[in-house]
Amino acid sequence: MTDTMKSEIRLGDCLEVMRELPDASIDCVITDPPYQLSQFMHKRNTNLKAMRKNSFAYAGWDNMKYEDWRETMRTFLNQCSRTIKRRGALIIFMSVLKVAEMERLATEAGFYYKTTGVWHKTNPMPRNMNIHFVNSTESWMYLINKGTSGTFNNEGRCRHDFLETPVCPKSERTYGSHPTQKPIAVLKELISVVTNPNDMVVDPFMGVGSTCVAAAQMGRRYFGIETDKEYYDIANRRLKDIAQ
Repeated sequence: MTDTMKSEIRLGDCLEVMRELPDASIDCVITDPPYQLSQFMHKRNTNLKAMRKNSFAYAGWDNMKYEDWRETMRTFLNQCSRTIKRRGALIIFMSVLKVAEMERLATEAGFYYKTTGVWHKTNPMPRNMNIHFVNSTESWMYLINKGTSGTFNNEGRCRHDFLETPVCPKSERTYGSHPTQKPIAVLKELISVVTNPNDMVVDPFMGVGSTCVAAAQMGRRYFGIETDKEYYDIANRRLKDIAQ
């Protein structure tokens, strides 16, 4: 994998595919790995049974036992540290319940923790709005590999670690959707700040390819990995649509 490599996506286990990538070959990883919250959510008063089709808690890929999740994240972060260039960026969407643990694992792998940001959804699903506060935010972590700072295109402005958009519009779900799909607007904002044109942006937990779509639209190269054939096919169709 070199700086002249063409963009592509792969179907497979991200830990296996990442082992094939050369050292220091990636400029940035932006990804949304499993949170290991499925069983936790099943035990709570969340009314998820009525929306199983669109809920990550019933999708099957977030059912790992805690010990397995922790080892998967440790291996994933070690592979990120090996493949991301020195002072390259790692941005991980993560449940606030797991941020402290992910910071510890990332630090062990050689990353420097910068901040935990928030994505605020202006139109979240008002589930159980009459019994508790509606969940309208998700956390994201910003880290630097083997350094304390890297590319940061703030254009002379103070950039807050607070992003605010609606959830994914219908236009981004034309070919299908993912239970935890992120809007292109959020991903473009992050990509614009921590990468430069033609940089390689990688998403090891690609889902339906939103990170890759955002990277392509911004003149960056992309490399996506997804283990689910249905989601991979959706991503492939979205990316072919951009190329036309």
